[in-house]
Amino acid sequence: MALTSLHGCPAPAKLNLFLHVTGRRPDGYHLLQSVFQLIDHGDTLDFDLRSDERIVRVSDVPGVPEEQDLIVRALRALQAEYRRRHGRLPPGIDVRIDKRLPMGGGLGGGSSDAATALMAANALWQAGLRDAELMAIGLPLGADIPFFLFGETAFAEGVGEALQAVPGPDCWYVVIEPGVTVPTAAIFTAPDLTRNTKPITVADFLGRQALRNDLQDVATRLFPPVAEAVEWLSGHGAARMTGSGACVFSAFSSEQEAEQVLKKVPAKWIAWKAKSLTKHPMKSLLQINEL
Repeated sequence: MALTSLHGCPAPAKLNLFLHVTGRRPDGYHLLQSVFQLIDHGDTLDFDLRSDERIVRVSDVPGVPEEQDLIVRALRALQAEYRRRHGRLPPGIDVRIDKRLPMGGGLGGGSSDAATALMAANALWQAGLRDAELMAIGLPLGADIPFFLFGETAFAEGVGEALQAVPGPDCWYVVIEPGVTVPTAAIFTAPDLTRNTKPITVADFLGRQALRNDLQDVATRLFPPVAEAVEWLSGHGAARMTGSGACVFSAFSSEQEAEQVLKKVPAKWIAWKAKSLTKHPMKSLLQINEL
């Protein structure tokens, strides 16, 4: 029986276990190396097929007009690809989102939402696109979207689209939201951003050699609350900013250890704990629905 809805679809956050800027392309895009780690904390989306062909976001997302929403843009791109292949448009979709991830937090929230939307619509429309084909649709919309479709811990290169599976840590994280939104463009256009870090190998990462976030010094200079969160969390473990900021995280070997640190976080910050994931939970959800 064909699906007409998918509810409770997870869109997990990611952490950059390190992030190096190794160069810059002639078109202005920065060349990066990073390891993306999925964690079990994120947004949740519901999808319902419509009787017409419209893509409609039925919940409000403050600060994000519907036409600019990556979810809507991704679904319309997939809808156009479906029409190219089948000569007709598939049914429209109502999308409802329970937004938990902060904007400008470096957690990949918008990209994760878009990737979950592509996976859900691919199933609802029975479009039959492979992950690589969905990744090609998502990449022009956001460099992090291919990772979420890839769906496991990945060593990333290029602008973030060249992905290789790597073993990820089995741990718990404490994540602090410092209460500021960090615009990615402000970090990447900063004159003091270094863009010449020597590339490393997967073996270097697995050996944990000289890992850092090259964007952190710029972000902490421009946004003092980020610097304050890094300093506080560094008192309890190795702390690092994720992505271009603003969120800061530290890894712990057990949930109990993470919980103990979480209880000490100053009340002025939002903070939470999350478990590392080895696989995107949407993959399992779709397999269950296909049974």
